[in-house]
Amino acid sequence: MYKKLLKKLNADKVRKSNNVELEVSPVLDDMITSIKNIVGESDDVVQRDFLIGRKIKASLFYIDGLADENGIESKVIKPLIYFSNDGVENLEGDAFLDFLEQQVTNFIELSVETTYDDAILPLMSGETLLVIDGIPKFILFETRQFNQRSIEEPESEIVVRGPRDGFNEVLHTNVMLLRRRIRDPNLTVQFGHLGRRSKRDFALVYLKGVTNEELVEEMRYRIACIDIDDVAETGDLEQFVEDNVLSPFPQLLRTERPDKTSAQLLNGKVVVIIDGTPFVMIAPLTFEEYFKSPEDNYDRWQIGTFVRILRYVGAFIAMFLPALYIAMVSYHQGMIPTTLALSIAGSREGVPFPAFIEALLMEFTIELLREAGVRLPRPVGQTIGIVGGLVIGDAAVRAGIVSPIMVIVVALTAIASFALPAYNISITFRMLRFGVMIAAALFGLFGIVISYILINIHLVGLRSFGSYYTSPFAPYEFSNWLDLVLRAPISLQKTRKAEPSKLDTKRQV
Repeated sequence: MYKKLLKKLNADKVRKSNNVELEVSPVLDDMITSIKNIVGESDDVVQRDFLIGRKIKASLFYIDGLADENGIESKVIKPLIYFSNDGVENLEGDAFLDFLEQQVTNFIELSVETTYDDAILPLMSGETLLVIDGIPKFILFETRQFNQRSIEEPESEIVVRGPRDGFNEVLHTNVMLLRRRIRDPNLTVQFGHLGRRSKRDFALVYLKGVTNEELVEEMRYRIACIDIDDVAETGDLEQFVEDNVLSPFPQLLRTERPDKTSAQLLNGKVVVIIDGTPFVMIAPLTFEEYFKSPEDNYDRWQIGTFVRILRYVGAFIAMFLPALYIAMVSYHQGMIPTTLALSIAGSREGVPFPAFIEALLMEFTIELLREAGVRLPRPVGQTIGIVGGLVIGDAAVRAGIVSPIMVIVVALTAIASFALPAYNISITFRMLRFGVMIAAALFGLFGIVISYILINIHLVGLRSFGSYYTSPFAPYEFSNWLDLVLRAPISLQKTRKAEPSKLDTKRQV
């Protein structure tokens, strides 16, 4: 439904723009006046006037702090002023520009634009703009420089075994990390701009010959439909391009790890990298990928299988354990072994609340501690998390507000939710857990079963860029079960995944 609405609203495929095209004059003073009118009264826009070959008037513009001033001085201004102009007096227009590019400034990347719209945008991103008297064109020099964070280990995806480099906030560094891993000339990187006012750089990356062209075109179309002031992070972009905005389940993959991203590219997926964030977005996504990590393939297949089973069990505990406790204690005491039932009854003696309120209080407290621990400075946050959990849990039991077994249930649930490699899907499970708890409090085990069925119905109907979200569970695809819950030896995994559809299905022969 959302996809149809999106297409209807953007049927002409034309993105709105506030750019105004100005006529370019060959007179230098007119061009300088127009540029100043466009960039406003910004004090960080630097203008340098000089004579090319000590004869031709020219002006150079750059942004203080974004452009490399030493490079501008040594590679642009000095060569233009001091070059030998013998024999070039008769050169005009394009011939003169070709001479400057090939004979004078040949140690720096150069491009020529013909409109103010095309020239001002690179200037705002750190390139240097040169205008020459008598030539109605703009010469741009690649002089961008950025103070960037070094390549470090990803903080949101801790690595036990595997490469420890992670993406940072610089777009070209992140593209370089992918190029280092996939040296196939078919790896295609296409740059563009996002945001009506921010003009933030982004890159669309895919592997030609493997990735389906329709998937690439669909991603291009959805990105082109975005018309907003700024897209600051891939999380913003994800909410614009996902298929179902009402679903609590994330439909696109986010990661800081280059090795994970390169593996997804080899599986025929499309990657979007936005300048200014270390998180890249990968489309499409299937549900089972939230239970996988690149490390599964770095260890032997038995270890990878064992860890994946643990993750599935952890997801089940994170979603259903408190609800099962509520249902058993409130409605189905006969299903609990007698000794355990007596133990639970003894531990709950004196607790004034029903099991649902007891569980709700503890779950809310744990979520509060977890959120506070994330927001506080790291050393303080860890201390608050540990001390707060122990002290509040012990105090609550001593005060008779909750039973000791409830503390065990909540602690086990909290630990299980961290077993998943992806942080955003664990948040989804944590949110849905409250809904399942309410169903268990109202209808017992029947409520849990109904919740489970409803969640599965929703998952089966979900799509991610046209791919089935629950593949290869539904639709059933046996060849992909060799790398699902069980991780078969890599030598047996000869085909790529069924979703998304791709041009080359063989990963090895």
